[in-house]
Amino acid sequence: MRFKKLDLNLLVALDTLLTEQSITKGAEKLNMSPSALSNSLSRLREYFNDDLLAQVGRKMLITPFGENLKVHVRNALNNIESTILIQPTFEPQNTDRIFSIFCSDYTQTVFIPYLLEVVGQHKCTARFEFLAQIDSPHEQLERGEADLLIIPSDFVSKEHPNDVLYEEEFACVVWQHSELAKGELTKQKYAEAGHVVMRLGGMKKGFFELSFANQHNIERRIAATTFSFASLPALVIGTDNIATIHARLAHKMAQAWPIKIHPLPFDIPVLKQCAQWHQYRHKDEGLIWLRNIFQEAAQNMGS
Repeated sequence: MRFKKLDLNLLVALDTLLTEQSITKGAEKLNMSPSALSNSLSRLREYFNDDLLAQVGRKMLITPFGENLKVHVRNALNNIESTILIQPTFEPQNTDRIFSIFCSDYTQTVFIPYLLEVVGQHKCTARFEFLAQIDSPHEQLERGEADLLIIPSDFVSKEHPNDVLYEEEFACVVWQHSELAKGELTKQKYAEAGHVVMRLGGMKKGFFELSFANQHNIERRIAATTFSFASLPALVIGTDNIATIHARLAHKMAQAWPIKIHPLPFDIPVLKQCAQWHQYRHKDEGLIWLRNIFQEAAQNMGS
């Protein structure tokens, strides 16, 4: 089908090509042959009078025109999905829908069990797919790969709506036989100690630096970095290092690991954990139901 001489069947191919920037990866994602996708790219280049993707060495790089087109194509497909493809009514007890949720392992440990408990109480037949936190979660939201993000308020996008789910404080954990386990953890001891921090691949600084540590003029000495919040308590064992983690997570991990929990030796704002969804999905009845379930789960979790 053509609209103003553009074959609308090419829109999905265009979106995938601009996202993957690879014919091979794009073909795998669309379950088609590379030659067929290459032919689609040729037709798109002819229509837009632009290369869209340019071969540079072994890589294909998106052109400036393609970069500008990328967000508009994704928005158009998101709009089609939210207004036409999504069923107008959502029946939680009679649905085969799959909800994709990007969240951290911290969130999976302290919040998701309450969520699944409430889902079970409502006898919902939907399936939930929890996907690993990445350093640019909003790209997944824009591409329609995530129904919801669960992220701190400091990282929510201003372009999309969000709900605050709950508040979280921070605490310090040390090995229970460490010198730091003795007595009070002072600000000086905190500043002089080695620290184990969580840092995602694209981050230049750890999560805590990005949020709070710089506000107190503290430059932490990093002893080790990891991609996982939940692994932080285990990584201080046998050392005199400190891990600064979410208080709920610290208390859960203290049940499994020989650690001592200290309060932070300085005041910081509480973390507000939020759920965020694409603006085009605001009236999606399934997501409206799920957002209400999120709130119920957060209330059950308590303080």
